[in-house]
Amino acid sequence: MSRTSIGRWYIGYGLFLIVCGLVGFASNPAAAKTALMSGATFGILSAVWGFWLLKGGRWPALIAAGLTTLLLCATFSWRSTMSWQAYADGEPKLFAASLITVMLIGSAASIIQLLRSSKAVLQTP
Repeated sequence: MSRTSIGRWYIGYGLFLIVCGLVGFASNPAAAKTALMSGATFGILSAVWGFWLLKGGRWPALIAAGLTTLLLCATFSWRSTMSWQAYADGEPKLFAASLITVMLIGSAASIIQLLRSSKAVLQTP
């Protein structure tokens, strides 16, 4: 994967996080304000990393994107586990658990793509 491809991937990943935040908020506006704020914040941040990678960012851009995405993977792992446990206990958390799990899958895929492209990004002038 090239520098251009991973840059575009991260812009798309950022848009994905923003959309997930909007969907989470729309599903429960009274209780999901943090979904909107975190989706927008980390979506914009991920898109910024994507633009930075497109514009020639090398190891600093890779590290920023990687650390942010690893943080999100950890958070989504914890949140999805808690949501699925709450759903198993009878709470109406199916939608939230599913959405957070989808965000975890998207974040894990982003880490994989970042690792696959790291050599190309570091070698591209």
